[in-house]
Formats: sequence, structure tokens, C-alpha cells
Amino acid sequence: MGSTLFPNLIVNGETIPHAAIAAEAQNHTAPSNKPGLAWRMAANALAVRTLLLQEAGRRNLTPEPREITPGRYETTDENLINLLLESEIHAPPPSKKAVFAEWEKNSERFRSPPLWEVSHILFSCPPENVEKADLALARAVECQKKLQDQVAGFESLAKTESDCASKKSDGRLGQIGPGDTLPEFEKALRALHIGDITSTPIKTKFGYHIIRLEAEANGQILPFAAVEPRLTRAMEKAAWAKSAQELIARLTADAEISGAELSHRSHKGVGGCQKENHQADAENA
Repeated sequence: MGSTLFPNLIVNGETIPHAAIAAEAQNHTAPSNKPGLAWRMAANALAVRTLLLQEAGRRNLTPEPREITPGRYETTDENLINLLLESEIHAPPPSKKAVFAEWEKNSERFRSPPLWEVSHILFSCPPENVEKADLALARAVECQKKLQDQVAGFESLAKTESDCASKKSDGRLGQIGPGDTLPEFEKALRALHIGDITSTPIKTKFGYHIIRLEAEANGQILPFAAVEPRLTRAMEKAAWAKSAQELIARLTADAEISGAELSHRSHKGVGGCQKENHQADAENA
């Protein structure tokens, strides 16, 4: 999309080149039917970044790029933004009492993953071979009909019809948890109650599956001690982000900006910089 379709981005008299916005736009995704959205997101991000750099300049901050990882250093601009944020944002870790109150408010959010005992009958086919895929689907539909009409049992059909090695154990896959299977398989599995069989064959890259849920163990609520470190970090990040948004809101209120639309939501990335980039010491604590 030609950059001439978009207005110039000017922040307090400083014009941001279209080439810089085009480069930044590569870091933002947008629906294919809204090609201008990535450009606008990039313009907003660069407007915020420019505001921060201008404020760092007004404060006469001296850049001293630091090593982020072995052999990799901050750029001068990154370091100036870091220094500004570190001097302006004060988000002390939440107290243990505050973290406990957050956990207690809705402890249901903090559960161990569920476990499922699962069996399946697989009708394999290469996804790129339409003819074989049609044959596999026809086999799966016929098998599904036999189950529904109670012509044969799941175990016996798994032994005779399945293309999976699990046929030797009546189709049983054993215990699985979230992420252990393909997304389509897990989505269908989560919709089942114990003893249920999928009503239609489920397609994955391996072929078509008929799935039965044998047993389910719901995740247990995790004790406070198990979630305290993670919840503490999450609350500290949230407090840091809130302070960063307030800083940018103050800078925006006093700025003259054209070619960008800075709202509360556009401050989320702090000019493309997240807390992890600026306060790694807090993350590693």
C-alpha cells in the first residue's frame, strides 16, 4: 500500500519518515481486508516512541547502552527510553497480603491442568490426497453408523478398523492433557462427557478420528504457595503498565501530534517497549 495514502506523522514539530512507519508496520498484524490498520498501529507506536525520546532529550539523559544478552546491547534509543521509564515509573512489588487477596478473590482461576483418559479410532489419510481423504471419511462415517446402531462395540471396531498403533489396546491412548494432541482433537475432546463418543468424525492432519472420553480428572485448585511467585510477577507487570500508560497520557496531553491517534489503548506497548525489556532485574527476582 502506498505511503502517500497516509498523512504525515508529526510529533511536536518532528516529522517521522514514511519509511520508518513502513518498517515498523512489519511488526503489527492486521486483517487482510484492513491493510491500513497495520500502518496506523505503527504510526501510533512511533508517535509514543518519539514522545518518550523527546522527553528523554528534554531531561538531558545521557545514553549508556547496556548488555541485554551476551553480545547484544541496547540501541541508543532503547537505552534512553529505558532510562526515562526507570526514572519515572515506580511500581514496587505488591505485598504478600495484596497477592493473597487477589488469589482468594477468585482461586478458581488457578488450577492444575485436567487429565483425560481417551480412546480413538483413526482412519488415516494424507491431507493432500483428496481421493484417499474421501475414502477415509467414508470408512469413518460407516464406522460411526455401526456405533450409533450398536452393531459393534467401540473396542472391537478399534481393533479391526483403526489405523493407529493403539488398536492393539482397543484404541486407548492413555492419559493426555492440554496441548498433548492436535487443537482440533482437543477441542472435540473438551466437548465430551465421560462415556461420550464424538457424533461425527473429527478431521486432523492425520486423518479422521472417532473419539471416546473414558475418564476425566478435573484440575485441582492450586494452593496459594504454588501460585504466589507467578501472581506476584503478574501484578507487578500490571502496576508497571498502568504507570507507563499514565506517563504517556501526560506526555500526550501536552503534545501536538498529527497523523496518529493516541488513545489509552494505544499506550499498551509503550512505544514498542514492554516491562520485560526495561526491568529485566524485576523479572529475574
